[in-house]
Amino acid sequence: MNWEPISETDLLNKVNQAWGRMTPPERHFWETIRIEQEKWQCSPWGDRGQGFWAVAVMGKMVVWYNDIEDGFNCSAYQLFGEFKDYWCNQDGLDDVVKVLKGNLDHCRSGLWQAGPPKPL
Repeated sequence: MNWEPISETDLLNKVNQAWGRMTPPERHFWETIRIEQEKWQCSPWGDRGQGFWAVAVMGKMVVWYNDIEDGFNCSAYQLFGEFKDYWCNQDGLDDVVKVLKGNLDHCRSGLWQAGPPKPL
């Protein structure tokens, strides 16, 4: 197997293609979570490629590109620049953004809230 890590240029092409498939609200959401792409460590899986490209951060979640499996993933992290949860999803970035935005919208709709306090 002659695997080579994805180049930054090829990664940016994938990001731009995904942006073209996003709705305007998804694009706005993407602009609030995106970061300048940078390599994050995920040992031992990412060691051969000097890490995986991280493209967005939302709270304690990082959106990253798995160039071994050819897909975007979302993992929790403790230390900025490093994550431990390796996933093999083969999702497009637009799919990941849609799910993250949908989860946030669901939370904001009040479905995950207990409601206002009531007098005793």
